[in-house]
Amino acid sequence: MNPTTNTNPKLSDYLYIFFKWRYFILINFFIVSLVTIGITFLIPVQYKATSVVMAPSNNQFGLGGLSSLLGGGGSRGNTANLAARLIGGTTSDQDVLLGLLNSRTSIMNAIHKFELIDYYEIDDKNMDKAVKAFTNDLSFGPNEFGMIEISVINEDPQKAADITNYFVTLLDSMHIDLNIQQAKNNRTFIEKRYLLNLEDLKKAEDSLYKFQRRFGIIALPEQIEVSVKAAAEIEAQLMAREIAGHMIKLTFGENSPQYQGVLVEIDLLKERVENLQGKSNIRNTSNVMFPFDKFPDISQQYIRSFRELEIQQSILEVLLPLYEQAKIEEQKSIPTIYQVDKAQAPELKDSPRRALIVIIISFLALSTLLIFVFVGERLQNLTNFSNPLQQSGSNFIRKISKFYKVS
Repeated sequence: MNPTTNTNPKLSDYLYIFFKWRYFILINFFIVSLVTIGITFLIPVQYKATSVVMAPSNNQFGLGGLSSLLGGGGSRGNTANLAARLIGGTTSDQDVLLGLLNSRTSIMNAIHKFELIDYYEIDDKNMDKAVKAFTNDLSFGPNEFGMIEISVINEDPQKAADITNYFVTLLDSMHIDLNIQQAKNNRTFIEKRYLLNLEDLKKAEDSLYKFQRRFGIIALPEQIEVSVKAAAEIEAQLMAREIAGHMIKLTFGENSPQYQGVLVEIDLLKERVENLQGKSNIRNTSNVMFPFDKFPDISQQYIRSFRELEIQQSILEVLLPLYEQAKIEEQKSIPTIYQVDKAQAPELKDSPRRALIVIIISFLALSTLLIFVFVGERLQNLTNFSNPLQQSGSNFIRKISKFYKVS
């Protein structure tokens, strides 16, 4: 029974149609397969060379080992590390390296060096077309171990390896230039702040010097302690002489020589107390003491001057190592990329995968032929045609069936 007219066709019906059109299916399937195989051999063989690189860990652009240089624990170490992060940034080395590899500059350099415009047969020498074509044969990316793989596809296996290794050399050169430029920018910025700090430090030193010259301050806490102790001793002596004078007055009388001598001592002690409490001429008689009424003003001015000096010195302690390290980094041009695997000329082709291409196209061809056969069988068995298209289709199928002797 014909499956094209039966509403419930069986497997045997399909096998019958397949057997009926066997020559048509096999001949065309063979022709398509043969043509596909021929075309695949016309496709140029491509070879893929690969190199693996990595960047040294903890490589901060322009700062290198700054954190370890400033190092140490405590607040000073924390301040240094913060400064290093603010200046050096936190960009991942791998991201930067991939950005350099994918940059138009690196790709154009490789195109010029290996004359890839001629390789890609770009007649108008258009660089944009060359970059686009070359990019399709490039692969840059991290592998499962966190390293970067650089792969280049080319018809010449040795040339593929040479281009791959050139990208490694170019990457290292660009990475060094980037480090040097970043270090130069850091050095310029730090240098300006360092020079400003030197000016501020000099002003703070001059201010403290003038203050010390004016008030005779060498060590404020110690001098205050000396003044207080001296005042306490003088007042204790004054009290003792006043008591003694009162006893002498009662014993020898107010006009006695003994009492007059005590009065002279009492007057001298009172004068000393008054000088300590507010008379500025005490500076003429002492190198370490000053009047008590000047304590608040002197202390305030001293603390401000001393604090400013300490602040500028602390800033200098941070800036000077940064400045020196930035100058070193600016001059440093050591390799920054480690090539784990050097690209070698591959012996196995990367493409085309001829077997896979032939299998896929042959499968598509077989599917198309089967569909054509079942549709053609249906048209061939129709007796009444609803439109001219069906009529012409049926005639076409009949001609094919006669050509392939389908009965």
